[in-house]
Amino acid sequence: MKKEKAVVVFSGGQDSTTCLFWALEKFDEVEAVTFHYNQRHEEEVEVAKAITEKLDVKHRILDMSLLSQLSPNALTHKEIEVEDGEGDSLPSTFVPGRNLLFLSFAGIVARQIGARHIITGVCETDFSGYPDCRDVFIKSLNVTLNLSMDDSFVIHTPLMWLDKAETWQLADELEAFDFVRHHTLTCYNGVIGSGCGECPACKLRNQGLENYLQQREGADV
Repeated sequence: MKKEKAVVVFSGGQDSTTCLFWALEKFDEVEAVTFHYNQRHEEEVEVAKAITEKLDVKHRILDMSLLSQLSPNALTHKEIEVEDGEGDSLPSTFVPGRNLLFLSFAGIVARQIGARHIITGVCETDFSGYPDCRDVFIKSLNVTLNLSMDDSFVIHTPLMWLDKAETWQLADELEAFDFVRHHTLTCYNGVIGSGCGECPACKLRNQGLENYLQQREGADV
């Protein structure tokens, strides 16, 4: 794979940044694509730009603002509170069709630049119940993309079976631990690094970090 091109679906968060470092190790040429869909905080797009500049990665931002017009949710409408799902209901942060559209457009970008590989940070282990983060969805979409464009894309999901502690471990193995810890934006309230500490995204990220640091310290004893 080393001599091939890859496209990373990139938000500037912990997961996609870890995937970006993973892609940079695996492929000779990597391009990041960020989607502006009127998300809760503009800082997400700015952080994505800053990270790609630091890493000298070609970066494009695509306008997907139509998403915010189609479905009310906490990521595109600030007046809606961020809430975890209860019972069979999805969290208020679920954006219907987001990964379907993002990966489809990433496939179009990949075809345009002659890239066969698409990388996304979705995960079925530590996730909020989003149906479009599941492995079965990714495999299905991979087949659909190939059929729709008569191509042979490969969608990579390096984090699919990792919990958050293992995601931190992967970042450490990629020598990106401090970078991911201090330069990425996961927080729903737009606070870089460890975030606000209160929203569901921060709690998941910080608990994973704490677990990993404890494991690392235990291994060093």
